[in-house]
Parts: sequence; structure tokens; C-alpha cells
Amino acid sequence: MTEFAVPSSESSFSKSSLPESSFSESSFSESSAAEFSPSEFPFSDLLDFLGSTQLFDGLDRNQLAILVQLARCQTYERGESIFLQGDPAEGFFVVRSGRVKIFQVSANGREQILHIFGEGDHFAEVPAFDGQCFPASATALESSELLFFPRQFFLALLEQNPSLTINLLKSLARHLRRFSILVDDLSLREVPERLASYLLKRSAELENSDRLPLDITKGQLAALLGTIPATLSRALYKLSQDGVITTEGNVIYVRDRAALERLAQ
Repeated sequence: MTEFAVPSSESSFSKSSLPESSFSESSFSESSAAEFSPSEFPFSDLLDFLGSTQLFDGLDRNQLAILVQLARCQTYERGESIFLQGDPAEGFFVVRSGRVKIFQVSANGREQILHIFGEGDHFAEVPAFDGQCFPASATALESSELLFFPRQFFLALLEQNPSLTINLLKSLARHLRRFSILVDDLSLREVPERLASYLLKRSAELENSDRLPLDITKGQLAALLGTIPATLSRALYKLSQDGVITTEGNVIYVRDRAALERLAQ
């Protein structure tokens, strides 16, 4: 992992080195916030990027400029660990580029992928804010750049910014809904049904295309669906035999969307 601070109008990263107004209520009011022009920020593109994320949606550029001062840029190579289950949670992450898998490993070594986060997504908010350890591990699926926000400084901003707090609550609600669906899938649905749901979701990501290139390995897909590669292969073969899909390398073609939708219900 390589880490570097985002260049800003301040020379170092500490709460004491930032302007006092950066952590006051007035700093988040439109009328009294200190002015930051793009020319003052060599990484002004970060302002645009953060403003495009769901977590920081609705914040003005002065507020985003304060966030940029708090951020630490971290780069990870494919397969590099970001944190392990049980590590102290000192902050949360926003994916600027690349993809990250969140996963747990059972006592017998079986991996369950809980979610895969991509550009603009954020993760590890809950353990960062409740002060507990990370409940799962995170690894880069490909070369990735993350923005890390230290817990103690971000909490100070939440206390002063209702819009940011509401966005965070929305984010936590989305995470809760996602995990509720995951629990339902793993406990109540068989592998072919989970696979059908995944393929339809993947199709929706590609504007309902019937051509579905897999952006993860089949081993990772098996871990995401809560199964093993051999069981996944049997499910793919059965769908192929039934004329629902065909496969060519790492590309799956949907041949009978109605049948796939019935299976996913």
C-alpha cells in the first residue's frame, strides 16, 4: 500500500494545523465559509469526484475543500490487503478507482464475499463510527486508489453538518438493506436462484444487455453467491442445458430472459 496526503492549502494533516473554522459550524454555512478556488487545490478534481458521490452529494465546494484536506490517498495493487477482520477501525474509505471486495473466511478456509465496491462507493463506515474492530476483511480486486477519512476528524464534521449526517444515514440504510437481501439469499434460496438474480443484476448494470461479460473470476463469483466453484459450474451447466443461457469464455449470454426472471423470483 502506498499512502500520500492530498496537497492542500495546509502543509500537514492534523486537526490542530487546520484552520479552526474548518471544524466549526460556521465553516459549513454558505455565508461564512472560507473561500477555496480551484487554483488553490492542485487536486481540484477531487472536489468534483467527492461531490459526485452519494455520501457527499449536496455539499458545496467550500465544504468539499475541507474534506479534501482530511483525506489520505492510498493505492493498493491487485490482491493487496486493505484491512483484516479484527483490525482496529480508524476510519472509512471511498473508492476513487478500482474495485474492493469485502469478505469473511470461515474456520475451514471458505470465503464468503459480502460485497464488491467500485468507483464512488464508500465502505467501513459502521466500524469506523461505532469504535469497534472491522467485522470483515477488505482486499483490492485490481489496482485501486482509495481515499481514507480518519474517524476522529470526520466525526467533528458530522456534528456540524446535517446534510452530511443525513447522507450517512441513507448510506447505512442501503448497507443494511443489502445485507438483509444477502441473508435472505443465503438462507432461503438455492444456488441456481442466486445465480439468476446475479445475472439479472449484472444485466441491469449493462443497460439490460443480454451479453454479460464477467468482471470477476468464477471463483470470486462462487464466493459472492455463497457456494464453491464446482457447485457454480453445475448451476451454469444446468442453465445452459435448459436453454436459459450460453457461455463463451468469461461471457454469459442470456437466451431466455423470462425463464431467468422466473428462477430469480
